[in-house]
Formats: sequence, structure tokens, C-alpha cells
Amino acid sequence: MKIGAISDTHDNLVAVAAAVRFFEDQGVETILHAGDYCAPFALKRLLQTRIPVQGVFGNCDGEREGLTQLLPSLTRGPRHLELGGKKICLIHDRARLAHEDFEASDILVFGHTHQAEVRREEGRLVVNPGECAGWLTGRCTVAVIDTDTLSADIEVIHEQPRA
Repeated sequence: MKIGAISDTHDNLVAVAAAVRFFEDQGVETILHAGDYCAPFALKRLLQTRIPVQGVFGNCDGEREGLTQLLPSLTRGPRHLELGGKKICLIHDRARLAHEDFEASDILVFGHTHQAEVRREEGRLVVNPGECAGWLTGRCTVAVIDTDTLSADIEVIHEQPRA
């Protein structure tokens, strides 16, 4: 199963639209958002795809009521899901993750740092898709996770113009 991972969209509608197109082109079956949509209009754009979206809140999600109206399953996290036969833990800030939640998963998806990374830790796949918004790095990134091979690739989907 292919899973799209995205985080820190921070209201960048151009980048969100690019991410949706990329995930659709890649045949992603589910999108996991690790928080920091910011405003409901950014989440609304993400939900315009036919791909199911699951997510958690981030620390910059101030309009939680409006976000929850669009995606009632949104939660503070950590959120535990089973997709493609793998146990997945989704959280915004890895520093807030209890070790037992980490141990209960095959894959950890998180955001918050705006730094894209894929690594193995204690036999688990750890993925931070980086910042989709590109406000800090200038690179709008997402990740595609393959549950069959327990691997992930970071993809640059859009370059953000620098001031």
C-alpha cells in the first residue's frame, strides 16, 4: 500500500494543490497529515481529492473547531492507525511521543521540525515528510510510504520563491 505523508502545510494553497496532484499521480491510497494545517481553508483544499485523509493537530492549528468540522476524525495525537498491514503512529511533535506509543508501531510519521527525513530506528520506519509549505526551507516536500517494502521516499513537489 502507498501512503502519502504530509505536514506543516501552513496555509500554502499552491503547495497543497501540488501535493494533492502528486499523491494522485503516485496512486497513494491514504494521506496522513501530521498537523499544522493552520486554517480550515488549507484543509478544505486537501480534502478535494478522492484519497481518504487522516490527521492530527499541530501546534499552529488555532482554528481547531473549523478544522474538526471539515475532518471530524482529527485528534490531538498520537493517533494509531493500521494501514497496509502495518501499525502506524501519527503525531505532530515527536518530542511529545511516549516511548510505548513508538514501540507499538511499525511506522512513525511526524512533522513539526520542517526537516524532511527517513530513517530506521529500533527496527521501525521513522518518517518526517518535512514542510509542505516551504516557508522555511524553500522546498515543499512530502513523503510516499510503501507498506509492502517498509520504505519511504521524500519528494520535492514545489519550490517556494525566496524573498
